[in-house]
Amino acid sequence: MFDSVRQLIDEHKAVQEELSDPAVHADAARAKRVNRRYAELSKIVHAYEAWGAASDDLDAARELAREDDAFAAEVPALQERLATLQERLRRLLIPRDPDDARDVIMEIKQGEGGAESALFAADLLRMYLQYAASMGWKTELLERNESDLGGYKDVQVAIKGAAGDPSQGVWAHLKYEGGVHRVQRVPATESQGRIHTSTTGVLVFPEVDEPEEIHIDANDLKIDVFRSSGPGGQSVNTTDSAVRITHLPTGIVVSMQNEKSQLQNREAGMRVLRARLLAQQQEELAAAASDARRSQIRGMDRSERIRTYNFPENRIADHRTGYKAYNLDQVMDGALAPVIDACIAADEEERLAALAAD
Repeated sequence: MFDSVRQLIDEHKAVQEELSDPAVHADAARAKRVNRRYAELSKIVHAYEAWGAASDDLDAARELAREDDAFAAEVPALQERLATLQERLRRLLIPRDPDDARDVIMEIKQGEGGAESALFAADLLRMYLQYAASMGWKTELLERNESDLGGYKDVQVAIKGAAGDPSQGVWAHLKYEGGVHRVQRVPATESQGRIHTSTTGVLVFPEVDEPEEIHIDANDLKIDVFRSSGPGGQSVNTTDSAVRITHLPTGIVVSMQNEKSQLQNREAGMRVLRARLLAQQQEELAAAASDARRSQIRGMDRSERIRTYNFPENRIADHRTGYKAYNLDQVMDGALAPVIDACIAADEEERLAALAAD
Protein backbone atom coordinates (compact mmCIF):
# COMPACT_ATOMS: atom_id res chain seq x y z
CA MET A 1 0.00 0.00 0.00
CA PHE A 2 2.85 2.34 0.80
CA ASP A 3 5.28 1.42 -1.99
CA SER A 4 6.01 5.10 -2.66
CA VAL A 5 7.38 5.56 0.87
CA ARG A 6 10.70 3.89 -0.01
CA GLN A 7 11.48 6.65 -2.49
CA LEU A 8 10.58 9.27 0.11
CA ILE A 9 12.82 7.60 2.70
CA ASP A 10 15.70 7.73 0.22
CA GLU A 11 14.94 11.38 -0.48
CA HIS A 12 14.86 12.06 3.28
CA LYS A 13 18.38 10.64 3.63
CA ALA A 14 19.59 12.73 0.68
CA VAL A 15 18.06 15.91 2.10
CA GLN A 16 19.60 15.15 5.50
CA GLU A 17 23.02 14.92 3.87
CA GLU A 18 22.33 18.14 1.97
CA LEU A 19 21.64 19.93 5.24
CA SER A 20 25.10 19.02 6.48
CA ASP A 21 26.65 20.95 3.59
CA PRO A 22 27.77 24.48 4.71
CA ALA A 23 27.09 25.75 1.19
CA VAL A 24 23.38 25.17 1.71
CA HIS A 25 23.25 27.43 4.76
CA ALA A 26 25.24 30.11 2.95
CA ASP A 27 22.21 30.54 0.67
CA ALA A 28 19.26 31.59 2.87
CA ALA A 29 16.62 30.88 0.23
CA ARG A 30 18.01 27.42 -0.51
CA ALA A 31 18.36 26.58 3.19
CA LYS A 32 14.73 27.57 3.73
CA ARG A 33 13.52 25.30 0.92
CA VAL A 34 15.66 22.35 2.06
CA ASN A 35 14.57 22.69 5.70
CA ARG A 36 10.91 22.78 4.65
CA ARG A 37 11.29 19.61 2.62
CA TYR A 38 13.20 17.89 5.42
CA ALA A 39 10.45 18.72 7.93
CA GLU A 40 7.78 17.38 5.57
CA LEU A 41 9.66 14.17 4.82
CA SER A 42 10.56 13.61 8.49
CA LYS A 43 6.87 13.39 9.41
CA ILE A 44 6.32 10.75 6.72
CA VAL A 45 9.40 8.73 7.75
CA HIS A 46 8.45 8.78 11.44
CA ALA A 47 4.86 7.79 10.63
CA TYR A 48 6.08 4.94 8.42
CA GLU A 49 8.42 3.68 11.13
CA ALA A 50 5.62 3.78 13.70
CA TRP A 51 3.30 1.91 11.32
CA GLY A 52 6.00 -0.71 10.67
CA ALA A 53 6.65 -1.20 14.38
CA ALA A 54 2.91 -1.56 15.08
CA SER A 55 2.60 -4.09 12.26
CA ASP A 56 5.47 -6.13 13.72
CA ASP A 57 3.89 -5.97 17.19
CA LEU A 58 0.59 -7.27 15.81
CA ASP A 59 2.28 -10.12 13.95
CA ALA A 60 4.19 -11.07 17.11
CA ALA A 61 1.05 -10.99 19.25
CA ARG A 62 -0.81 -13.21 16.80
CA GLU A 63 2.09 -15.68 16.77
CA LEU A 64 2.36 -15.79 20.55
CA ALA A 65 -1.42 -16.05 20.94
CA ARG A 66 -1.27 -19.57 19.56
CA GLU A 67 0.48 -20.65 22.76
CA ASP A 68 -0.75 -18.09 25.30
CA ASP A 69 -4.29 -16.70 25.46
CA ALA A 70 -3.00 -13.59 27.26
CA PHE A 71 -1.46 -12.37 24.01
CA ALA A 72 -4.72 -12.95 22.14
CA ALA A 73 -6.35 -10.32 24.34
CA GLU A 74 -3.84 -7.75 23.07
CA VAL A 75 -4.65 -8.31 19.40
CA PRO A 76 -7.79 -6.06 19.11
CA ALA A 77 -6.00 -3.06 20.65
CA LEU A 78 -2.97 -3.58 18.39
CA GLN A 79 -5.25 -3.86 15.35
CA GLU A 80 -6.91 -0.58 16.26
CA ARG A 81 -3.54 1.13 16.74
CA LEU A 82 -2.28 -0.18 13.40
CA ALA A 83 -5.40 1.12 11.63
CA THR A 84 -4.94 4.57 13.21
CA LEU A 85 -1.27 4.74 12.20
CA GLN A 86 -2.10 3.50 8.72
CA GLU A 87 -4.69 6.25 8.25
CA ARG A 88 -2.24 8.88 9.52
CA LEU A 89 0.41 7.71 7.06
CA ARG A 90 -2.12 7.60 4.24
CA ARG A 91 -3.03 11.24 4.85
CA LEU A 92 0.60 12.30 5.04
CA LEU A 93 1.14 10.77 1.61
CA ILE A 94 -1.51 13.01 0.03
CA PRO A 95 0.34 15.31 -2.40
CA ARG A 96 0.63 18.70 -0.72
CA ASP A 97 -0.02 22.08 -2.23
CA PRO A 98 3.54 23.24 -3.05
CA ASP A 99 2.74 26.68 -1.63
CA ASP A 100 1.62 25.47 1.81
CA ALA A 101 4.79 26.69 3.55
CA ARG A 102 4.57 30.18 2.07
CA ASP A 103 3.57 33.36 3.87
CA VAL A 104 0.59 35.27 2.51
CA ILE A 105 -0.64 38.69 1.54
CA MET A 106 -4.31 39.15 2.34
CA GLU A 107 -6.57 41.83 0.92
CA ILE A 108 -9.97 42.62 2.42
CA LYS A 109 -12.28 44.69 0.23
CA GLN A 110 -15.59 46.44 0.76
CA GLY A 111 -18.35 44.74 -1.22
CA GLU A 112 -22.12 45.22 -1.27
CA GLY A 113 -23.57 47.10 1.66
CA GLY A 114 -21.72 50.41 1.60
CA ALA A 115 -20.57 51.67 5.00
CA GLU A 116 -21.64 48.46 6.76
CA SER A 117 -19.50 46.38 4.39
CA ALA A 118 -16.49 48.61 5.13
CA LEU A 119 -17.10 48.25 8.88
CA PHE A 120 -17.24 44.48 8.54
CA ALA A 121 -13.97 44.57 6.58
CA ALA A 122 -12.42 46.12 9.70
CA ASP A 123 -13.98 43.37 11.84
CA LEU A 124 -12.58 40.67 9.55
CA LEU A 125 -9.14 42.27 9.69
CA ARG A 126 -9.24 42.19 13.48
CA MET A 127 -10.39 38.53 13.39
CA TYR A 128 -7.47 37.52 11.17
CA LEU A 129 -4.96 39.52 13.23
CA GLN A 130 -6.19 37.79 16.40
CA TYR A 131 -6.05 34.38 14.72
CA ALA A 132 -2.53 35.07 13.44
CA ALA A 133 -1.42 36.02 16.96
CA SER A 134 -2.84 32.77 18.34
CA MET A 135 -0.78 30.87 15.74
CA GLY A 136 2.39 32.74 16.62
CA TRP A 137 2.50 34.49 13.24
CA LYS A 138 3.67 38.04 12.59
CA THR A 139 1.52 40.59 10.77
CA GLU A 140 2.37 43.75 8.87
CA LEU A 141 -0.22 46.26 7.65
CA LEU A 142 0.81 47.15 4.09
CA GLU A 143 -1.97 49.43 2.92
CA ARG A 144 -5.34 50.72 4.09
CA ASN A 145 -8.04 52.87 2.56
CA GLU A 146 -10.30 53.91 5.42
CA SER A 147 -13.98 54.73 5.16
CA ASP A 148 -15.61 57.74 6.79
CA LEU A 149 -17.06 55.68 9.67
CA GLY A 150 -13.82 53.93 10.61
CA GLY A 151 -14.08 50.84 8.45
CA TYR A 152 -11.97 49.91 5.45
CA LYS A 153 -12.81 50.21 1.79
CA ASP A 154 -9.66 48.20 1.16
CA VAL A 155 -6.92 46.92 3.47
CA GLN A 156 -3.89 44.72 2.80
CA VAL A 157 -1.88 42.82 5.38
CA ALA A 158 1.15 40.54 5.16
CA ILE A 159 1.10 37.49 7.45
CA LYS A 160 4.33 35.64 8.16
CA GLY A 161 5.00 32.36 9.94
CA ALA A 162 8.17 30.61 11.03
CA ALA A 163 7.17 26.96 10.72
CA GLY A 164 9.46 24.72 8.68
CA ASP A 165 6.70 22.12 8.37
CA PRO A 166 4.53 23.01 5.33
CA SER A 167 1.43 21.64 7.08
CA GLN A 168 1.81 24.42 9.65
CA GLY A 169 2.41 27.13 7.06
CA VAL A 170 0.38 30.32 6.76
CA TRP A 171 -0.86 29.54 3.23
CA ALA A 172 -1.76 25.99 4.32
CA HIS A 173 -4.34 27.54 6.65
CA LEU A 174 -5.41 30.85 5.13
CA LYS A 175 -5.76 29.82 1.47
CA TYR A 176 -9.33 28.76 2.25
CA GLU A 177 -10.30 32.31 3.28
CA GLY A 178 -10.37 33.68 -0.26
CA GLY A 179 -13.93 34.47 -1.32
CA VAL A 180 -17.01 36.46 -0.40
CA HIS A 181 -17.96 36.69 3.28
CA ARG A 182 -21.59 37.54 4.02
CA VAL A 183 -22.62 39.31 7.23
CA GLN A 184 -26.14 39.58 8.66
CA ARG A 185 -26.59 42.06 11.52
CA VAL A 186 -28.09 45.37 12.56
CA PRO A 187 -25.65 48.04 11.32
CA ALA A 188 -24.52 50.84 13.61
CA THR A 189 -26.12 53.24 11.12
CA GLU A 190 -29.55 51.52 11.29
CA SER A 191 -32.05 53.51 13.37
CA GLN A 192 -34.98 51.09 12.98
CA GLY A 193 -33.20 48.00 14.28
CA ARG A 194 -33.51 46.12 10.99
CA ILE A 195 -31.10 43.34 10.06
CA HIS A 196 -29.09 44.07 6.93
CA THR A 197 -27.12 41.70 4.71
CA SER A 198 -23.78 42.88 3.36
CA THR A 199 -20.76 41.26 1.73
CA THR A 200 -17.02 41.75 2.08
CA GLY A 201 -14.43 40.21 -0.22
CA VAL A 202 -11.22 38.51 0.88
CA LEU A 203 -8.32 37.72 -1.47
CA VAL A 204 -5.35 35.65 -0.35
CA PHE A 205 -2.08 35.42 -2.26
CA PRO A 206 0.96 33.25 -1.45
CA GLU A 207 3.91 35.60 -0.98
CA VAL A 208 7.04 35.23 -3.07
CA ASP A 209 9.95 33.95 -0.96
CA GLU A 210 12.65 35.72 -2.95
CA PRO A 211 12.27 38.64 -5.42
CA GLU A 212 14.21 36.65 -8.05
CA GLU A 213 11.48 34.00 -8.03
CA ILE A 214 9.25 36.24 -10.14
CA HIS A 215 11.11 38.20 -12.81
CA ILE A 216 9.69 41.66 -13.45
CA ASP A 217 11.17 43.74 -16.25
CA ALA A 218 11.50 47.39 -15.22
CA ASN A 219 10.33 48.36 -18.71
CA ASP A 220 7.03 46.61 -18.00
CA LEU A 221 6.24 48.93 -15.10
CA LYS A 222 4.50 52.30 -15.08
CA ILE A 223 5.07 54.01 -11.73
CA ASP A 224 3.14 57.10 -10.68
CA VAL A 225 3.61 59.07 -7.46
CA PHE A 226 1.02 61.25 -5.75
CA ARG A 227 0.08 62.66 -2.37
CA SER A 228 -1.49 60.39 0.19
CA SER A 229 -5.08 61.08 1.22
CA GLY A 230 -7.25 59.90 4.08
CA PRO A 231 -10.99 59.27 4.57
CA GLY A 232 -13.12 61.79 2.72
CA GLY A 233 -10.18 62.83 0.58
CA GLN A 234 -8.37 65.00 3.12
CA SER A 235 -4.62 65.20 2.70
CA VAL A 236 -2.53 63.28 5.22
CA ASN A 237 0.81 63.96 3.61
CA THR A 238 2.27 67.06 1.96
CA THR A 239 4.81 65.13 -0.14
CA ASP A 240 4.38 62.81 -3.11
CA SER A 241 4.96 59.64 -1.10
CA ALA A 242 2.07 57.50 -2.41
CA VAL A 243 2.92 55.12 -5.24
CA ARG A 244 0.83 53.49 -7.96
CA ILE A 245 2.50 50.63 -9.86
CA THR A 246 0.97 49.35 -13.10
CA HIS A 247 2.26 46.11 -14.61
CA LEU A 248 1.65 46.80 -18.31
CA PRO A 249 1.63 43.19 -19.64
CA THR A 250 -1.08 42.04 -17.21
CA GLY A 251 -2.80 45.31 -16.32
CA ILE A 252 -2.38 44.61 -12.59
CA VAL A 253 -2.41 47.86 -10.59
CA VAL A 254 -1.12 48.21 -7.03
CA SER A 255 -1.39 51.43 -5.00
CA MET A 256 0.41 52.09 -1.71
CA GLN A 257 0.24 55.12 0.58
CA ASN A 258 0.45 53.65 4.07
CA GLU A 259 4.04 54.76 4.69
CA LYS A 260 5.38 58.31 4.65
CA SER A 261 8.35 57.20 2.56
CA GLN A 262 7.94 56.81 -1.19
CA LEU A 263 10.64 54.11 -1.13
CA GLN A 264 8.81 52.09 1.53
CA ASN A 265 5.53 52.37 -0.37
CA ARG A 266 7.25 51.26 -3.56
CA GLU A 267 8.83 48.23 -1.84
CA ALA A 268 5.47 47.25 -0.34
CA GLY A 269 3.80 47.68 -3.72
CA MET A 270 6.36 45.42 -5.40
CA ARG A 271 5.75 42.73 -2.75
CA VAL A 272 2.04 42.78 -3.52
CA LEU A 273 2.66 42.84 -7.27
CA ARG A 274 4.97 39.81 -7.09
CA ALA A 275 2.38 37.92 -5.04
CA ARG A 276 -0.36 38.71 -7.56
CA LEU A 277 1.84 37.71 -10.49
CA LEU A 278 2.72 34.42 -8.74
CA ALA A 279 -0.97 33.72 -8.12
CA GLN A 280 -1.81 34.48 -11.76
CA GLN A 281 1.03 32.28 -12.97
CA GLN A 282 -0.12 29.38 -10.81
CA GLU A 283 -3.75 29.76 -11.89
CA GLU A 284 -2.69 29.58 -15.54
CA LEU A 285 -0.63 26.44 -14.88
CA ALA A 286 -3.48 24.85 -12.94
CA ALA A 287 -5.94 25.60 -15.74
CA ALA A 288 -3.58 24.17 -18.35
CA ALA A 289 -3.15 20.99 -16.31
CA SER A 290 -6.89 20.75 -15.49
CA ASP A 291 -5.91 20.86 -11.83
CA ALA A 292 -8.72 20.41 -9.30
CA ARG A 293 -7.26 23.04 -7.01
CA ARG A 294 -9.95 25.20 -5.47
CA SER A 295 -10.12 28.68 -7.00
CA GLN A 296 -10.89 31.81 -5.02
CA ILE A 297 -14.13 33.67 -5.66
CA ARG A 298 -13.21 37.04 -7.13
CA GLY A 299 -16.61 38.71 -7.36
CA MET A 300 -18.53 40.57 -4.69
CA ASP A 301 -22.02 39.29 -5.48
CA ARG A 302 -24.01 38.08 -2.46
CA SER A 303 -24.73 34.74 -4.12
CA GLU A 304 -21.02 33.93 -4.44
CA ARG A 305 -20.45 33.48 -0.73
CA ILE A 306 -18.21 31.04 1.10
CA ARG A 307 -19.32 31.90 4.62
CA THR A 308 -22.12 33.64 6.52
CA TYR A 309 -21.71 35.50 9.82
CA ASN A 310 -25.14 35.82 11.44
CA PHE A 311 -24.82 38.10 14.47
CA PRO A 312 -28.43 37.93 15.79
CA GLU A 313 -28.11 34.12 16.05
CA ASN A 314 -24.39 34.20 16.99
CA ARG A 315 -23.99 31.70 14.13
CA ILE A 316 -21.18 31.10 11.66
CA ALA A 317 -21.67 28.82 8.67
CA ASP A 318 -19.22 27.74 5.98
CA HIS A 319 -21.13 26.89 2.81
CA ARG A 320 -18.36 24.76 1.26
CA THR A 321 -17.90 22.31 4.12
CA GLY A 322 -21.25 22.47 5.91
CA TYR A 323 -19.54 23.63 9.10
CA LYS A 324 -21.88 25.45 11.47
CA ALA A 325 -21.41 26.71 15.03
CA TYR A 326 -23.06 29.14 17.42
CA ASN A 327 -19.95 30.84 18.76
CA LEU A 328 -19.60 33.72 16.31
CA ASP A 329 -18.52 36.08 19.08
CA GLN A 330 -15.51 33.84 19.79
CA VAL A 331 -14.71 33.42 16.10
CA MET A 332 -14.65 37.20 15.63
CA ASP A 333 -12.15 37.31 18.50
CA GLY A 334 -9.83 35.04 16.53
CA ALA A 335 -11.07 31.53 17.42
CA LEU A 336 -11.07 30.58 13.75
CA ALA A 337 -9.18 27.27 14.04
CA PRO A 338 -12.22 24.90 13.97
CA VAL A 339 -13.59 26.62 10.85
CA ILE A 340 -10.26 26.34 9.03
CA ASP A 341 -9.68 22.78 10.27
CA ALA A 342 -12.99 21.79 8.66
CA CYS A 343 -11.76 23.25 5.35
CA ILE A 344 -8.46 21.37 5.63
CA ALA A 345 -10.27 18.10 6.39
CA ALA A 346 -12.66 18.55 3.45
CA ASP A 347 -9.73 19.33 1.14
CA GLU A 348 -7.89 16.19 2.29
CA GLU A 349 -10.99 14.07 1.64
CA GLU A 350 -11.22 15.46 -1.89
CA ARG A 351 -7.56 14.70 -2.53
CA LEU A 352 -7.92 11.17 -1.13
CA ALA A 353 -10.94 10.58 -3.35
CA ALA A 354 -8.97 11.82 -6.37
CA LEU A 355 -6.11 9.44 -5.53
CA ALA A 356 -8.51 6.51 -5.18
CA ALA A 357 -10.03 7.32 -8.56
CA ASP A 358 -6.68 7.31 -10.34
